[in-house]
This record gives sequence, structure tokens and C-alpha cells, in this order.
Amino acid sequence: MAHDHDHAATANRARLWVAIAIIGAFLVVQLVGAFISGSLALLADAGHMTSDLIGLVVALVAAVVAARPATDRQTYGYRRAEVFGALVNGVILVVVAVSVAVGAVGRLMSGAEGEAHEVQGVPMLVVAVIGLAANVAAMLVLRGGAKDSINLRGAYLEVLGDLIGSVLVIAAALVIVFTGFDAADPIASLAIAALIVPRAISLLRDVARVLFESAPADTDVAEIRAHILGTNGVVAVHDVHVWAITSGSHVFSAHVEVEPEVFASDVAGELLDELGGCLSDHFDVAHSTFQLEPAGRAEREQPQHP
Repeated sequence: MAHDHDHAATANRARLWVAIAIIGAFLVVQLVGAFISGSLALLADAGHMTSDLIGLVVALVAAVVAARPATDRQTYGYRRAEVFGALVNGVILVVVAVSVAVGAVGRLMSGAEGEAHEVQGVPMLVVAVIGLAANVAAMLVLRGGAKDSINLRGAYLEVLGDLIGSVLVIAAALVIVFTGFDAADPIASLAIAALIVPRAISLLRDVARVLFESAPADTDVAEIRAHILGTNGVVAVHDVHVWAITSGSHVFSAHVEVEPEVFASDVAGELLDELGGCLSDHFDVAHSTFQLEPAGRAEREQPQHP
């Protein structure tokens, strides 16, 4: 289990390095293109891509820190650094969305008042197409680790938003080239901002779930309790706690009341192995702790938890 986690962490760091190289190289092209074309949508997408680059760097730093071994002070190690990296990414996404929306509304209002903002559609289109290709490449690199790491998921979502943003910029550029409707540029910017917000909220909700030590979204505590109660020798279970250090690293603890024969027959070790194996195999819990107690012990414990 530990070897697989270390291998996945190493692969995720490599993915982040490649994605940083792709996004960083194209960001320069996009900023130049935004300056030449005068496109707010392209500039908005460049701002979003800047947040992507910052987010990827934060994710890489978090991944490096998370790889540090556990100590007597940090008994679970530094894996939660990935969660804080995802938190930074989520905040960056919100800031970018608000900034883009404010700029787009300002340009639409000035356009309504007769102030022209000429946008050159052809350079805008060319840069947006290159941006689409860059985002596709970065997404393909990050996709392999996005399911297992909340940190990498945050980076993946940012690049996904950029890909959608590039499609919107391409659409706006085509409208400008064929119709001369320059307002398509700030309208596309507003659409990009609107797409960023739900992803940011989703990511921040996942971060909050980990930081509040809530049960993971894919974990059914009642089902776990039922599995434990169905084990031979177990009569009751209480003080059940399930939480996550980071994505894919679930932790479980519980007080398990057992029949007197478990202690008398010296099979407590076998029971612990069975319970731990059950949680590992059926619920993907990496670390489980059981306190075996004689039946009726819960009545003398205060406070009691489910």
C-alpha cells in the first residue's frame, strides 16, 4: 500500500512538471496575442492560465511537501499539504472569475456608451486555437492522477476550465471575424467567468470536507458499521470515526464490543486482522484502529458517540 502510494506520488509530481512546462510556454504566447488583438476574452483566458500556472506550481510544492516522511511531531506525515494546495487553487479560481467578470461588464457598459474597443479577430483566433491544443495536452498529462489526488484534481479542473475558455474565445473570434460584432469578446469573458465559479465551489467544498474531518463523500458509515457488526464475535460498535488525511487516504477508528470468548480464547489478534482486512478490501481504508472492549463497556463511557 505504501509503495503504491509513493509510486503514485512520484508520477503525480512528474505530471505537474510537464503541465507547468506546457502552460508556462503558452502563457507567453497568449499574453502577446492578447496585446496584439486587443481581446479581453483572450486576456481573461491568459489571466485564467496565469492562475493555472500558479496553481500548478502550488500543487507541485504541495506534492513535494506531502512526500516528506512522518515524524513524532507530524504523526501522519505532511500529506495534508495537498489539501492546502487545493485550497489555494480554489481561492485563485474565485479571484480570477470575479476579475474577469468585472472587466467584461465594464467593457460592455463602455460599449453601450459609444466607446469602441476594436478587437482583431484573426490574431485572437490563431492564439485561441494554439491555446486549445496546449490545454488538451496539459489535461491529458494530468488526467491520470486527478482521481486519486485532490491536489492534482484542483490542477486538472483549472486546466479543464482553460480548455473550455479557449473554445469560447475561438467562438468569439469567429463571430468577430465574420460579423464584426466586437461585443462577442466581453460576452465570452463573462461566460468564462461563469464556468470557473462552479468548479471553484466544488473544489473548495471537497477541501472543507477534509479539513473538517467529515466522512469522505464516497464512504457509507452505516454500511461500515453493519460490516463490523456482522463479524463473528462482535456484539456492538460505537465511537465510529471516518475521515481523510487527503484524497485516497482514509482513516478509521472505532470501539468494538466483543463476546467474552474472544478474550478467553485468545483470538483477539485474529479478529483485529479480520476487521482491518474488511475495511481495507471493501472500503479502501488505508489505516484503521480498533479498540476491543468487553460487552457493555459503552454504558460506562462518557461522552458516547454513535
